[in-house]
Amino acid sequence: MDQLMKKPDFLILSIILIVAFTFRLYKINIPLADLHSWRQADTAAVSRNFVKNGIDLFHPIYDDLSNVQSGIDNLNGYRMVEFPIYNAIVAFLYKSFPIFSLEIWGRLTTIIFSLIIISIIYFLLLKESSRTSAIFGSLTYAVFPFFVFFSRVVLPETAALSFSMLAIFFFYLNIQPKVKNILSIFFYILSAIFFVCALLIKPTAIFYTFPIIALFYRKYKLNLIKKFSFYLYFIIILTPLFYWRMYIKNFPEGIPYSDWLFNSVNTAQGLKSILFRPSFFRWIFFERINNLILGGYLTLFFVLGVISKQKKYFLLSFLFSSLAYIFVFQGGNLQHEYYQTLILPIFAMMVGLGVNFMYEHNNIFINYIFVSIFIFFIFSFSFYFSYFKVVDYYQYSQELVQEANIINSLTDPKDLIVTDRTGDTTLLYLSNRRGAPSIFKDPMELKKLGYKYLITSSDGQIKTMKVKFEIVFENEKFTLFKL
Repeated sequence: MDQLMKKPDFLILSIILIVAFTFRLYKINIPLADLHSWRQADTAAVSRNFVKNGIDLFHPIYDDLSNVQSGIDNLNGYRMVEFPIYNAIVAFLYKSFPIFSLEIWGRLTTIIFSLIIISIIYFLLLKESSRTSAIFGSLTYAVFPFFVFFSRVVLPETAALSFSMLAIFFFYLNIQPKVKNILSIFFYILSAIFFVCALLIKPTAIFYTFPIIALFYRKYKLNLIKKFSFYLYFIIILTPLFYWRMYIKNFPEGIPYSDWLFNSVNTAQGLKSILFRPSFFRWIFFERINNLILGGYLTLFFVLGVISKQKKYFLLSFLFSSLAYIFVFQGGNLQHEYYQTLILPIFAMMVGLGVNFMYEHNNIFINYIFVSIFIFFIFSFSFYFSYFKVVDYYQYSQELVQEANIINSLTDPKDLIVTDRTGDTTLLYLSNRRGAPSIFKDPMELKKLGYKYLITSSDGQIKTMKVKFEIVFENEKFTLFKL
């Protein structure tokens, strides 16, 4: 097999990876209370319970014992969503090398997976387009604020994305003309294994089968429908997911309600349908993708990358994957920013192609200089505007951390705690306690269920509970009751 990349490319990619790693170390040691802390806390809690109780991949548990997420009392705290590969890796690293906190290991694990993604973006653009595309595409993923933040959070999306990209990478190697049969089979199996991992972690990774299909087509053309290897690949990657989804049905209390992800968002008035509404297009394509992810001006290169004729159908399949994902999961994509994590490589690759398009249409030296200056300013302004939106994602409530410290100091580790966080498990995680993230039943009934303490900041709740329950701690912000 020909050399994958030349020495200059290894050097360039190494520099980009060092820069990317450095950017992702920003505030790596802050408490797990930044943006989407409730989702990060749920993920980290599974890892922490693996550390405490041993790694049991088929019985992941977290801190929420209530009925808030599934509508059924979850007395064992089962967390039956993604197959906990990512959580197990974090737990293993923490137990093996306890030099960092569990949260830092969670962020480092995500960072490592993101560096794999950057490397594959560089490789694919180098092979399918040019070194210019590879540099600017991978650099976009490496340094742009939205990409950076969601490449260092304690969430499984980046791990699933990395496994998806690895699957595509090895299948890309598999179809190379000079790859011999044994090596080809090896790459084929590796690709399928990585895709199995991606789907088990996040079933939404299924949209990355479009690039795989494009590669099958590149190798066999329309004869692919006659090839057993084509059907075998999908049987291999879908079978474990099927059995996992069937298995978790035995634990309905651990499966959060998720039907809304397709076409609804949560509002103050309850669930509202946004299916192909004008507001959906404005928020996703203008506010989220244009302003937040690409910083406004970088959209120019994204559009050039999309419309440029240099793009092959293999790269076009990535764009099709992203659009299919956005339109199928309209509710999830609109409700939560982290849902866009799975399609960030597509934005980066299109930007790289767009920059290359500009350079390829200049054959006069002075124009080359002008284009370089223009590109520099576009990237700078886009980074600037994206940064001032994303920088707030790193902020967290000092009061919440203090609240958690008080709970931790005044209660026993085995005590069950009730908070009034309307389903947000961040306080439970920060205080290292299990319980309920919402007052989902009457306090007297909660007492009968074994809950020992209730913490609330609601004046009405405090006034009612003072009559029946002992106050353990009280200040102007919240009150801790003993049930």
